[in-house]
Amino acid sequence: MTACSNPEQLKKPKLTVIDRANTPLSVSSPDNKIAVLFSITESGEFRYQVQHQQQVIVKKSQLGFEFLQQPALTQFEVIARQQVSYNNSWQAVWGERKNIVEHYNELLISLKDKHSLRLLNLRVRVFNDGIGFRYEFPQQTAMQAFVITDEKTEFNIAQDMQSWWIEADYNSYEKIYQSSQLQQLKHVQTPLTMRAKSGLHLSIHEAALTDYASMSLLRKQGTLLEAELAPWADGTKVKAKVPFNTPWRTIQIAENASQLVESDLIVNLNEPNKLPDSSWIRPMKFIGIWWEIHLGVHTWQEGPRHGATTAHAMAYIDFAAQNNIQAVLFEGWNKGWEKWGTREAYVVPTDDFDLHKVANYAREKNIVIVGHNETGGNIAAYEQHVEEIFSLYNELGINVVKTGYVAEQGFANGENHHGQFAVRHYRKIVELAAKYNIMLNVHEPVKATGIRRTYPNMMTREGARGGEWNAWSEGNSADYSMILPFTRLLAGPMDYTPGIFDIDFSNFSGQRYDWSGNPQNADYRVRTTLARQLANMLVLYSPIQMAADVIENYRAHPAFDFIRQLDVDFDDSQVLAAEVGEYIYIARRSGKTWFIGLATNTQSRTAQLSLDFLKANKRYDAQLFTDAADAHWQTNPELFEIQRREVRVNDVLEVKLAAGGGAAIILQEK
Repeated sequence: MTACSNPEQLKKPKLTVIDRANTPLSVSSPDNKIAVLFSITESGEFRYQVQHQQQVIVKKSQLGFEFLQQPALTQFEVIARQQVSYNNSWQAVWGERKNIVEHYNELLISLKDKHSLRLLNLRVRVFNDGIGFRYEFPQQTAMQAFVITDEKTEFNIAQDMQSWWIEADYNSYEKIYQSSQLQQLKHVQTPLTMRAKSGLHLSIHEAALTDYASMSLLRKQGTLLEAELAPWADGTKVKAKVPFNTPWRTIQIAENASQLVESDLIVNLNEPNKLPDSSWIRPMKFIGIWWEIHLGVHTWQEGPRHGATTAHAMAYIDFAAQNNIQAVLFEGWNKGWEKWGTREAYVVPTDDFDLHKVANYAREKNIVIVGHNETGGNIAAYEQHVEEIFSLYNELGINVVKTGYVAEQGFANGENHHGQFAVRHYRKIVELAAKYNIMLNVHEPVKATGIRRTYPNMMTREGARGGEWNAWSEGNSADYSMILPFTRLLAGPMDYTPGIFDIDFSNFSGQRYDWSGNPQNADYRVRTTLARQLANMLVLYSPIQMAADVIENYRAHPAFDFIRQLDVDFDDSQVLAAEVGEYIYIARRSGKTWFIGLATNTQSRTAQLSLDFLKANKRYDAQLFTDAADAHWQTNPELFEIQRREVRVNDVLEVKLAAGGGAAIILQEK
């Protein structure tokens, strides 16, 4: 282990402990803007309340559990309390920023059931950007193994708010985000983002989801929400034994949309990096034999239109090596595509794909191969073969794997994608991948909850309706993708697959087929401008970021110069301006270079960008990739302009964004 292979393990935090009987049942944020207060009724119901600037934002809300063959745990007495103040910063292996401040005040409340000797602790941490609390079942004789049938955690929001959400189910997050008043919700996924009339933003989610069921939210009445856990096939929710901790229940709190996006609450509530050496983990851009398959030009399966052939793979490797792209994905290189879960689907190449030749060629060109494992939800078979798969990939130098779990009705044994069974499986794969120095990109995943801090090889995941929907459906609107940064991406990075240049697919006219093999005649297309596709590579953050179009559409295209120059290993990020569902302007720094992404919904607008984040007394070469004057996502989506100028810290850039458009800017320090 080198001295800097895991800098988090070398940090020593500032820690202050207050442990006395009269410690109040309340705790505030370091800046004193947020406070969490606890109360207990005569019957023993333990409740919490949240205030911001002394205004109640979460009214008294119940806590507790119901169990199988055990009495409920909802009536308590307080037996001890301890308060801690923690102030530290830690170095992320990768992320939107490298240096992350972890500053909070913590209250640990020890509870005893009023009707038995059962013990339960509640640990609460309050940061300047929100709160997190979790239940801890300590070692005890009164309670050992248990089965949770319902978690009674409530979020009793103090007022009706505008909300952005997707309807919950237990197997898919791939739905169009909607906006409504909080009182109109039924059953929704997290993160659930809300905005009050005052401009205060809240987002409810969870952190450190480990050996537990994923949480969604049921609206019980008015603005009262209650946790709902994804069940096992037998209908129960969580199976555990003491000692045991639940995930953190989180409420991010921000005075505006920009602050909400900049929150580090979720990662801060996860455990520090457990990997002794993280030096092999690095962000990267990738291309791949993928989009053309979704378009129906090529196929995953062997046959006359098979995409992942040796020659085609080597052409992609050549293009990557020539254009500052670090990795290449090949989907459909393996036999048994129609037999998901078999050994052939993971380690046996098709007859027209020479795996060792391609791997050796990639190594010679210093290009990483992104392996692809589609499980089809057959967890038992995948777990049976995964050690062999990762061992082979390690030998071949394949240290990134994209996994898939396509199974609309759940896994092969009847379990849900988001239940405790699946959470255990996903974690097992993350840990095993780390053993073989493999980074992961998970599709059809359980949602992100900040585990990337603890296991930084868990790089990115899907977990929402991604760019592939544009190829074979009505697609994703610019309005939809302007909600993602304020909802899904609050949970963690997303492999959205941006960067499409052939907006209307006209370059493949007459060559497209649907998945049944019939000619594709539907009028599908990407529903943004080309400049917005560049902006999405910054706005829709992923440390393994795909330039998703086929290489034929990139060759000699002037706009590709932005992708060629883009460095996705960021040192810092700042949200310059944002409104949920409307627009976001975000700047990310890599070394001495700033990359800025501007994106709008289906409304055109003019961005006024203050460059006050730049260094004083420095000059910067600015390259602007923008919508042309008459660009529009419907009528002229591919019209763009490239401009160059010199800028300084006091300058303001005025950039016009077309309807459904955007801009991408490079500021290079001279």
